[in-house]
Amino acid sequence: MLHHQLAWYIGGPALGLCVVATRLLLNARLGVTGGFSAVVERKWDWRAFFLFGLIAGAVVFALIAGGPDFHGYGWLTDTFTGSSRWVVGPILFVAGILIGFGAKTAGGCTSGNGLSGVSMQSVAAIAATATFFATAIVVSFVIKGLT
Repeated sequence: MLHHQLAWYIGGPALGLCVVATRLLLNARLGVTGGFSAVVERKWDWRAFFLFGLIAGAVVFALIAGGPDFHGYGWLTDTFTGSSRWVVGPILFVAGILIGFGAKTAGGCTSGNGLSGVSMQSVAAIAATATFFATAIVVSFVIKGLT
């Protein structure tokens, strides 16, 4: 019924409108880390509902699309197969911890810094977003070199 991915020309403008609406209506930055922090800290403000909305939206989209369309984690599940497949779990666990630490250190996640922070011309958010992209580019070349 639905394509496996929302078209960029629909998702991009909708996300941009959400960033602007959050800033105008709530005088806040839009980002996933804030929602997760609110849930962990048991602050049930709009950020917690934003996080639950992201999860619920993904579930509804998957149900309408006919179920999840998961094909593994790319290089990670292609490399660790058979009896070494157990390594995927610990790698993802450590990666999740590092991402969470980095998001808290940077004052927000990639979405918060890249969308809200950069649009507000925050020098720290611009530096963080540049670091995210540079790191992603370097890691992609390293992974490509390993395969």
